[in-house]
Amino acid sequence: MLDYTQLQQVFPATLNSPYDRKLQQDIDGNRKSLSGVLFIDRVLRALAKVYPPKTENALKQFHQSVCDASMSTHHKLSLFYYVLLDFDSVNGPPYVSQEFITASRIPENYQLFMQGLWYMDHLEFPSALEYISHPSLGPDFSDDIIIALVQQATADDYTLPLAYYTSVRPILKTSVAVELLFEAMSKTNITEALLYSRTFPDHTREQLFQRLVASVLDGSKGDVVTSQASELVFLPFDASEDAWFEDYLSNGDGRTLKRAKDMLLVRRIACDRFGELIKYKANNQWAAVLEGIKSGVEGQME
Repeated sequence: MLDYTQLQQVFPATLNSPYDRKLQQDIDGNRKSLSGVLFIDRVLRALAKVYPPKTENALKQFHQSVCDASMSTHHKLSLFYYVLLDFDSVNGPPYVSQEFITASRIPENYQLFMQGLWYMDHLEFPSALEYISHPSLGPDFSDDIIIALVQQATADDYTLPLAYYTSVRPILKTSVAVELLFEAMSKTNITEALLYSRTFPDHTREQLFQRLVASVLDGSKGDVVTSQASELVFLPFDASEDAWFEDYLSNGDGRTLKRAKDMLLVRRIACDRFGELIKYKANNQWAAVLEGIKSGVEGQME
C-alpha cells in the first residue's frame, strides 16, 4: 500500500509541474472571481499554507506540512488528491490522480468532495454540481457554495444554486448566503421563496417577505404588472403575511415602489374585500376592473 509520508510515492520525480505562469495567472484570476478565496484555501487555512505550490521546494513543504498536520489520514490524502488533479493537465493519460486513488484507497466521498471543490475553484460550476450535490456528501462549505453559485450566475439564471440547494437541503448559517439564495428564489420561483421564508423565525421571516415583495415589484416594467406580481398577490398568505403585505406597501418602505397601490388593490380583490375598494383609485390596466367592482358593490348597497 502507498506510504503517503514518502514524497516520491505521492509526487513522483518523473511528473511535470503544471504550475507555469499561465496556470498561476488562471488560479489567481479564479481566486479573484470567488471573492478572493478559493475553496482549497479554506481547506488549507488550518495549515497556514498557500496554494498552489509553485516550485519543487514549495511542493516539498506542502507535502511535509500535510503529513505533519493534526488531521485524519483521509483528509491528508484528499489534499494530495486535489493537487494531483492539477498535475493531470500535463501528465498522462494514465492520469496520476487516478493512480493515486487506486494506490491510496481514498473513500469515494472524499474523492467526490475534493473533485467538486476543484471544479468550483476552476469556475466549472456545472461539473462541480455533479460532485458536490452527491447524496453521500454532507453540507460542508454549503454557505460558500451557495454564495459562489449565486454570484457567478449570469442573466438571472439561478438553475445551479437552486439545484444545489434542492439536492443538499443545507441549513445555511450566514445571512449573506440566506439573502443570496432567497434573491435567487424570488427571481425564479416566488412560491418556493415564500415557503423558504416560512422556515425562519418571525423577525427574519418578515424581512425576507418584504424582500420578496420588493423583488417582484422591482421586476415590473413601467405600467405593467408582471406575471410574478400577479402570482404573488394571489398566493395564500397566512394572517401574518397579509398584515406584513398591507403594512409594507401602505406605510413601510414599499409604499414608494411602482405599482404598490395596484398590488394592494389586486390583493383586496383576491381576498374578496370588495367593500374596501369604493374610494380606491387605480391606474391603467386595473381602472376598468375597479370601476366594474365599484358598480357592483354600490348596486348591492342601494
